[in-house]
Amino acid sequence: MSEYRDDLLDTADALMADGRADEAAALLGKLVEQGRGGLHARIGYGQALVACRRPDEALALARETALLYPGTVEAALGLGEVLYAAEQLPAAIAELQRALSLDPDCGQARFLMGCAWLEAGEAGRALQAFSALDPAAPGVSDRIAAAEAMAARPRSDAGYVRHLFDQFAVDYDARMLSHLAYRAPAILRELADLVMPARNGLVVLDLGCGTGLTGAAFADRAGRLDGIDLSPAMIEKARARAIYAQLKLADIEDDLGEAVYDLVLAADTLVYLGDLAPVMRRAAAALKAGGFFLFTVEAGEGEGFALGPKRRWRHSQSYLRALAGGHGFEVVGLLACVPRREAREAVNGYAVALRRCIG
Repeated sequence: MSEYRDDLLDTADALMADGRADEAAALLGKLVEQGRGGLHARIGYGQALVACRRPDEALALARETALLYPGTVEAALGLGEVLYAAEQLPAAIAELQRALSLDPDCGQARFLMGCAWLEAGEAGRALQAFSALDPAAPGVSDRIAAAEAMAARPRSDAGYVRHLFDQFAVDYDARMLSHLAYRAPAILRELADLVMPARNGLVVLDLGCGTGLTGAAFADRAGRLDGIDLSPAMIEKARARAIYAQLKLADIEDDLGEAVYDLVLAADTLVYLGDLAPVMRRAAAALKAGGFFLFTVEAGEGEGFALGPKRRWRHSQSYLRALAGGHGFEVVGLLACVPRREAREAVNGYAVALRRCIG
């Protein structure tokens, strides 16, 4: 019987290598249902289910396998692989770390952990994981190059921002308003009332809309309100407010459209970008002549921008003024403010109002 089982497992491996994952899944599924094949069959079945794009089944199987074989590195690695394929990165990293605790020399676990950190935008941690591997091994040098390029970019990686806010979405409003004394939306509303009073029925775009706190602060002045955000979980929270005409899942450096908006907002969003030139260019293109771009940033020193200790970018006044002028904006307001607190300490920032020049 064991030889027959081994033949089936070898057949399934050959089917997978030939790209026939559906046939491999059917074969291994029968073995698992019959209680035959052991750990090898379960791991292979999970891989086949992932290849067949059946992630829920693969994850249920991998969790069950990890419970059946709690001290086995192959089971922990298998669960980590499935979690990674399902883009559940924090859980995948935890399971891959467990695999490495069982076998510190498990190269596949270390490679996948580096890939997960890379996809999450954590270039430094990805490089740390890859540094323990042979750079000549398949895929390693390419991943190292990708992590080094990510670390050199003048912005936070989109994957890092997306996964950060996906994790915070459940209690984001309570965390921000209570624990961090978040005031960026209220500050921008006060600034708008100052620089563009008595203008209602505005067509408004909310960059990095999150759960919709900024949209809610401007809903009474908007004839139409659109939002854009990187985080699917945040988009769903914003949709539940029922104040946005359109919500787009995208990077704010993507194309924002052409000259349809009266007002573009970015509350506590640009702190994840160092070089603001791309988003400044996009905002200018999306605004009507005479339209306004209002945003908050964290205050920086010197002539440019720099990454702060909390992985949020800081921008200087001189940089903001020069950049605005270079992209067809007039600075109509630039005020010192405190958009939030951290560890009960004020985070110093600027509230900026730009008007797109006419003609």
